[in-house]
Amino acid sequence: MKDTLIIRDLRAGIEGKEILRGINLTVRKGEIHAIMGPNGSGKSTLGLVVMGHPSYEVYGGEVIFNDRNLLDMEPHERAQAGLFLAFQHPLEIDGVRFSTLLWQAYSHRFGNGKKPDIIKFRKELKEWLKNLGLPEDMADRYINVGFSGGEKKRAEIVQMAILKPEIAILDEIDSGLDIDAVRIVAENVKRIREETGMGVILITHYQRILNYIVPDYVHVMVNGRIVEEGGPELAETLEREGYARYGVKEE
Repeated sequence: MKDTLIIRDLRAGIEGKEILRGINLTVRKGEIHAIMGPNGSGKSTLGLVVMGHPSYEVYGGEVIFNDRNLLDMEPHERAQAGLFLAFQHPLEIDGVRFSTLLWQAYSHRFGNGKKPDIIKFRKELKEWLKNLGLPEDMADRYINVGFSGGEKKRAEIVQMAILKPEIAILDEIDSGLDIDAVRIVAENVKRIREETGMGVILITHYQRILNYIVPDYVHVMVNGRIVEEGGPELAETLEREGYARYGVKEE
C-alpha cells in the first residue's frame, strides 16, 4: 500500500531478551499517531527497530513500507526510502559538520544519481535554522558538539525539514525542553507536515506536546505491547490518571 507503514506482530529485543512482544500498527502518510507509555515499555525500541538499529534483533513479524519489507533493508536504505527518526538522545559527532552530514543525506535522498542544487540546499537550511530559532553558523559546527539539549532537539527537526520524509518517528522530542521550545518545535513539526503531508509517529510520556500536535490516534504501550488505542481524548485520560489502570506502579 503506497505511503503506508505497516507493522505486523513485530517481536524484537536484545541478546534474546524480548522487548517488543507483538506490535501491530498501521500509519498512513498524513496521519499523526501518538505512542504513549511508561518508562521501559518499549516505545523507543520500536522506533530504533523500525529504522534498523544494529543492536536489536528481530524475532518475528514484519515491517512493510510502500510494499517493501524494511527488515531486508539497511538503515540508510530505509532512510532513503522516506523514513526518518528523531532521536531521544541525539549523538555528538566530533569532526563532522552539521551541514556536511545533512548534504550527504540530502544528496542520496533527492539526487537520483546526480548532485542536487547545493544553492537551493543551503537556502533551505538557512531558512529552517531560522524557523527553529537556531543560529546560522550552527550549520558549520560539528554535529551536536557543544549544543544545548534544546538545540540538539531543534536540530533534529531541521534535519527532518530538509529531508522531507514520508513517515517521521519522533522519539520524545519534547523531553528536556522548556515550554517555549516545545511550542517552537511543535509549530515547525506541524508546518513540515502541512507542506509535505508526512505521517508522524510521536513517542511521548506526557500529553504536553499533544496540546500543540493533536494526534489522530493514540496508542498506549505497556510491557512491549499496545494495550489500548483511541483518539486524542485517551491522552487526556492518561494525563489525569496515569498508567496505574494498566497495572503500572507509579514511581
